[in-house]
Amino acid sequence: MSSTDTTDVRWSTGDTEHSARWHSEGGWPAPKRVVVVDDTLTADAAYRLAKSGTGLLWQGDFQNARQLLTAMARRVDRHRRTPTTDMKAAFEVGRTEALRRARLLGLVLVQLDADHTLKLRRAPDVRQACAEAYGQGTGPVLLSLRELLGVVGAHEWRVKGVPVPALGDSIHPHYGVFSPVRGEYLDLIATAPLPATGLAFDIGTGSGVIAAMLAQRGFDRVVATDLEPRALACARENLDRLGFSGQVDVIEADLFPPGRADLVVCNPPWLPASAATSTDAAVYDPDSRMLRGFLAALPAHLADHGEGWLILSNLAELLGLRSRGELLDLIDDSGLVVIARLDIRPTHRKAADATDPLHAARAAEVTSLWRLGRVAAP
Repeated sequence: MSSTDTTDVRWSTGDTEHSARWHSEGGWPAPKRVVVVDDTLTADAAYRLAKSGTGLLWQGDFQNARQLLTAMARRVDRHRRTPTTDMKAAFEVGRTEALRRARLLGLVLVQLDADHTLKLRRAPDVRQACAEAYGQGTGPVLLSLRELLGVVGAHEWRVKGVPVPALGDSIHPHYGVFSPVRGEYLDLIATAPLPATGLAFDIGTGSGVIAAMLAQRGFDRVVATDLEPRALACARENLDRLGFSGQVDVIEADLFPPGRADLVVCNPPWLPASAATSTDAAVYDPDSRMLRGFLAALPAHLADHGEGWLILSNLAELLGLRSRGELLDLIDDSGLVVIARLDIRPTHRKAADATDPLHAARAAEVTSLWRLGRVAAP
């Protein structure tokens, strides 16, 4: 089920029947049973109901609902499985636990009116945040409080922006678009030697940050592609605000636009694992689909003496999800040669969190910019 699903959720208060359309950005199915709850509900009772698959439609104080989520999260976390030193097994256990946690906490529900109004005591005005994420409302909607908090948080980041030191400015991510909070790969893009400065392609542009950096580095023209409407709108807004809209064309395309470029850059999702929900696409690349597609078609889109820059972490290798040999085989099988590789270590908080079951892998992680060229004709 996707966010465009039209399933109606029904519940009752006394003798009165109610209904609203179900909405889930993560693709979660609507709960089959919904009960109305308020401030009298204890965290233990909420946890038991959630474990049974019951949706809890909150009609109490908004701040108390947030506290209930926190208390439920503590109960969910108590039942985590014992960590393992096998990195691949730890990754799989962690994903399973994260999905279970998301599903249970996602059963605390709220109702939005047709204009996205949230009618709860001490509730913030979420109308602008919801309009940015969902567009114009068409009727009452039921959704998880956890998702709504994410929508509000995304709106705050969109207003505030994410500083990008390598750009000397900020990027304002939209809801559902990957935010450049890990900026080490941007430092690589800012310093790698350029083959030329005519035409560049940014494949899977997302927020538009890479396209902006390429424009800033002096390319005459940049074509940025993406398939997601939110990403296309986000990139166009950021590039316009940064003053690069005259240099950069943002177009809808599955990977490559027509033609050949002096430089083609791609920062695909780094982990070759299944996307369990529709919001996983920025992190997980099932069977390395995007990576394989980029490498296979890259030679046909490189100008003479052009380069392809592949931005990739070795986290998948450290977790046992893909070997370095497999990556090198993909490059070789595509008729490409490695010109050079630039490496940088991440500085994000997880790399220093010794309590993370994946700490050993994250502490050893390296992000690389692979400079690729076509194999010379014999």
